[in-house]
Parts: sequence; structure tokens; C-alpha cells
Amino acid sequence: MAKQTFTTGQVLTAAQMTTLQTNDFNMSVSTQTANYTLAAADKGTREVMNMSAAGTVTVPNSTFDAGDAVWLHSIGAGTISVVAGAGLTLNSSAGTAPTLAQWEGGVVYFTSASAAIFFRGGGTTYGVATGGTTLGSPPAGYTVLEFTSLGTLTVTKAGLFDVLLFGGGGSGGALPATTRAAGGGGAGGVLQSTVYLAANTTITIGAGGAGSSTVYTSGSGSSLGNTNRSLNVAGGGIGGGQGQEQTIPTTGGCGGGGLSQTNAALRTGAVSMNPSVSGFAGGDGTNTASGSGAGGGGGGVAAVGANGSSNTGGAGGAGYDVSAFIGGSSLFKGGGGGGGGVTTGGAGGSSVGGAGGSAANGSSAGANTAGGGGGSANGSGGAGGSGGSGIVYIRYKV
Repeated sequence: MAKQTFTTGQVLTAAQMTTLQTNDFNMSVSTQTANYTLAAADKGTREVMNMSAAGTVTVPNSTFDAGDAVWLHSIGAGTISVVAGAGLTLNSSAGTAPTLAQWEGGVVYFTSASAAIFFRGGGTTYGVATGGTTLGSPPAGYTVLEFTSLGTLTVTKAGLFDVLLFGGGGSGGALPATTRAAGGGGAGGVLQSTVYLAANTTITIGAGGAGSSTVYTSGSGSSLGNTNRSLNVAGGGIGGGQGQEQTIPTTGGCGGGGLSQTNAALRTGAVSMNPSVSGFAGGDGTNTASGSGAGGGGGGVAAVGANGSSNTGGAGGAGYDVSAFIGGSSLFKGGGGGGGGVTTGGAGGSSVGGAGGSAANGSSAGANTAGGGGGSANGSGGAGGSGGSGIVYIRYKV
């Protein structure tokens, strides 16, 4: 119920006292589904905003008296801005137009008819930081920072931060002196989490695995943290191949694809190091003798790599669309590398991983894609493609 007015000497009934006591513990609630301007009848009550898109609560001038208060609470997905009406001064530690994300609340307390203070509700809120590159089309109510190389997240206000990390992708396998096909490299692992940060934090970006005709390597992990790292994710595994000796595909954030080979240990795609937080396994190569075959695709962060089929390399596993986290149009990271094929190389996962060679070298994944490199197939030199370096996104509510 709204704040009541009583006269001197008035005797309150038992029902009135019960109602007042109830209101002390259970505020009257009104729910709004559109932009709303507070009214005098709202003092002493709770206004609940339930909007799917961004909206506003306007605090008007000359409507409330000193000592009046209104509780605001947002339950919708839209960010709610608390704005001052013409002539009213609204102060807050969160700025002149504080915002409420879903499940956040606060109190507007009036110090006079033309001045009010917004106090954010208790609990840990999002912090503020700088560093990396600030992206231009974030989701409503967020600031998003992108790190593509070693850097420092400078925390200017302690609080919560959403983190999305991708490790470097592994290289594709190589076959410099055989007519079989090598497996695609696994994508770097992925990890999304919300962490509390109170101090400046180092961001490390994992390198992609280097591909060549004789040496091919796993991707390096990416991390957020200083000496005692608070978050880290593994780089991708190597695709199966043959340098001076045959190489079994390796585990990683995502596993590498298998080599075309009669030996099952070489042919079977490797698993993810930790599939619950990283990614998926690579696909299997075909069971074939020298002169034909196809390698398995490397695992992606969203799907397993496809198996090779006859002489056609398996496609890399799908990557992850980061647009839900950072805003903007669809953008994929962490696709597996395609397996090499004597006839047709496999495609890179989500067009992010490197494609497998078709009787040729494997393709490399692009920088900061976290994609795996493509496997080769009896190409000139027989080089596997290099994996793409990792990337880290940090966001916070504003």
C-alpha cells in the first residue's frame, strides 16, 4: 500500500494496524511493462519493471516530499535506466542515469521535492575496467573489451566481470613423404565464466600451433590472472600426421583428427582435454593403405570433427557464435581444422578452422580465431596448416 496520512487524535482500527504491519514486511507491488514515470501514489511501494527491451523509469520533479522513497526492481531482460525528469536533480554513485539489469534493484530516496538519491540494492554488482579494445556494438547495457594479445585489464571499480576465453588452435598434421592424408588440428578450448575482480589482471592470449612439413604443435592456452591464474583454457590438439615418424593425434582444448592409416591408434581422433568446459573430439581417419585415404576433422568448441570418408577429408567441428556475448552480427570462433583428403580436403569448422589439403598442404586458421589448422594430403612439402591464436572477451554491465 502507499504511504498513509493520519490526523491528530485519530484512532486506528485493528484492520488498519494489521495493514500497516503487513506493509512493513511486504510492500505493495505494481508491475510495469512499458516506460514509466513515478507518481505520488508510488511512495512507500515497490515498482517492478518487466520489460524485454531497454526502458526507463523517470523520477519527476515536485511530485514527492523529503523523506519519501520508492523501491525499484527489474525482472525483465531489458536494461532499465533511472532518469531525472525536468528540474529534478538525481544523484547516485552509479552516475546521473543509473541502470538496472535483470534481477537488480534499488531505492529512490527524496531529500526534497526537487532532489533525490538513487541507492543501488545490496549484493555484489558489476565492476568497471579498461584495456584491450572496446567493441562498438555490445549487447544493451554492457561494455565489451576484446584482447587479441598480452595485455592488462585495468580494474577501476571492483566487481563482477563476464569472461569468454578461447585458447590457440592446434596445427594440422603433415605428410611430407606418403600418399595418405593427415588429420586436422583441434580448435583451442573455450571457457565462459563470471568472476569477481578487485585488482588489475593480466590477460594472456594463447598462440596457435605452428604447422610445417616436419614439426607441428599444439596450441597454447589463454588465461585471465596473474601469478595464481584464476581462469585458464587449453589450446587445441595436433592432427595426426607423419614427420620423421608417425604421430598420434593429441588431446587439447579440442582434440586433433586422426590420420588415414590401418593402425587404429593413429587413425582414431583424439578427445577433448575437458569436454565439459573446453570442446570436442576430433574425427577418425579412414582405414586405408598407402595411396589413398582421408584424415579426420579436428574437434571444434561446439561439435566433434567429422570422420574422413573414403578419400574425402572430414570437416572440422563447428565453432561458437560469440555474438550473443559481444553483440553485433554472427561471428564464429574455435572451429576445428579440416582433414586432408587424397581427393577432397575437409572444410574448416564454421569457416574458421583451416581447410584440409586436397592432395596439397593444409590451410592455416586466421589470427585470433582459435581455429585448428588443416591437415595435408601428399602435397608438395606436405605441410599441415597452423592453428589460429586465441582471443579473450571481457564484459561488464553499465
